[in-house]
Amino acid sequence: AVVLGSATPDIESYHRTETGDYHLLELPGRVTPYENAPMPKVEIVDLRAELKSGNRSMFSRPLAAAVRRALAGNEQVMLFLNRRGGATCIQCRDCGFVIKCRRCDVPLTYHLADNLLVCHQCNHRSAVPGICPQCGSRRIRFLGAGTQKLEQETAAVFPGARLLRWDSDTTGKRDAHREIMEKFRNHEADILIGTQMITKGLDLPLVTLVGVVNADTALNLPDFRSGERTFQLLSQVAGRAGRGPLGGQVIIQTYSPDHYAVQAASRHDYGSLYRREIEYRKELHYPPFSRLASLVYSHSNEDAGLKEAQRQKAALAAAIDTLGISGIRLIGPAPAFVHRLRGRYRWQIMVRGHDLSEFLSDVPFAQGWVIDIDPVGL
Repeated sequence: AVVLGSATPDIESYHRTETGDYHLLELPGRVTPYENAPMPKVEIVDLRAELKSGNRSMFSRPLAAAVRRALAGNEQVMLFLNRRGGATCIQCRDCGFVIKCRRCDVPLTYHLADNLLVCHQCNHRSAVPGICPQCGSRRIRFLGAGTQKLEQETAAVFPGARLLRWDSDTTGKRDAHREIMEKFRNHEADILIGTQMITKGLDLPLVTLVGVVNADTALNLPDFRSGERTFQLLSQVAGRAGRGPLGGQVIIQTYSPDHYAVQAASRHDYGSLYRREIEYRKELHYPPFSRLASLVYSHSNEDAGLKEAQRQKAALAAAIDTLGISGIRLIGPAPAFVHRLRGRYRWQIMVRGHDLSEFLSDVPFAQGWVIDIDPVGL
């Protein structure tokens, strides 16, 4: 017997319970060491309104007030931001040039602690330039924010609070996860700042407030599962609040307060998310109503990579015609989400339909292709 347990099951798994492939067992109540610990109340804060009122801080007025109340009551707070580093990118104010990795087609992220620019794909590191490499201007601007920037601003807004940060930059050494967890559990810190590492499975009775600093980091990614993933993250981090006798509160800051995933998470309502998602999936013929395969080709030369991707698509289309297969659709080739990675250009073809493993096993592929059946992410 196999038991799949989750408070936020993926859409495909839950759909299998409706078709009878899986047997559904539900646990509607919350399980904590303390009796009658209800799910925390969730408040959504519209960051657009905060900006209009002149508040440019990472903390909305409701979240700042809630943190002060928790600290005054000798309680603990968790602040969630699913992006590490100090600034998302560095841009020249005069010519608009964005400093990117030399090997990957992504902006370099500024890390405050090391005062370095870091590529989050290949880990290339370089010094922060004093002038723009393109136009020579000294008007360099740091855009966006990660957990390091959040830690810096939290220390400025709440100067008496003891802080801990939990992300991949602070957990490089052995036993770092356990040490951070034990410090926070022993109340050696008042506020824990972290990425998705802090969302899963932590039972901390003194945490009465969870603040989601920006709920939109994964909401608009080019992946049909972005709404589902956002709901899962928000639901999981919300579950860290109010697990003790003091109760709890969650504040979600977002520029998309009406998005169905954010609204469903604020009500702890998996059912409404599932109904909306399954409607979209059926209309667009995405899983669970079909299967997907991701075919990615990489080459050091961009044009050569494109020609091979086009040739492979033509070969796939010919195989579909020869075999007389209906219901298989080819999408692409198109540049992968990260088009250049570690010096190699990547092109992607999506195959949508049924019995894809059987179909693709009969099609020859040149060296350099990576085939992923039922990819977790696009």
